[in-house]
Amino acid sequence: MLKEFKEFVTKGNVVDLAVGIVIGAAFGKIVSSFVTDVLMPPVGLLLGKVDFSNLFINLSGTPYETLSEAKKAGAATLNYGIFINTCIDFVIIAFAVFLIIRLINRMRRVEAAAPDTKECPYCMSKIPLNATRCPQCTSEV
Repeated sequence: MLKEFKEFVTKGNVVDLAVGIVIGAAFGKIVSSFVTDVLMPPVGLLLGKVDFSNLFINLSGTPYETLSEAKKAGAATLNYGIFINTCIDFVIIAFAVFLIIRLINRMRRVEAAAPDTKECPYCMSKIPLNATRCPQCTSEV
């Protein structure tokens, strides 16, 4: 098991994984900011000046004007506006990951379709790509 772990670390998989996590976290923050600060204000304006981050259901019975007041008082709330923002974040990130995976799969298909043979320039027979001599006419290629 120690040998497998050493191979895992030395092949660069750990570094690739760490880079992916850091980039993913940064991308998540960018998308969250985009949804909260750029996308939802115009949507809220179109829907009648609604601030989605301030939509909540107060479960405590005491009236509060804003979500921050309710949180400060320690009231129980259902924060469905923040949930809507988070769902939109998820959809955007999931779509971006889908596009990346789709691109990777296309690249893999192109690699898989790469030829493993070449033609001998003298006799036009197919020979392995790494061959240095043609088995048919014995010429050097």
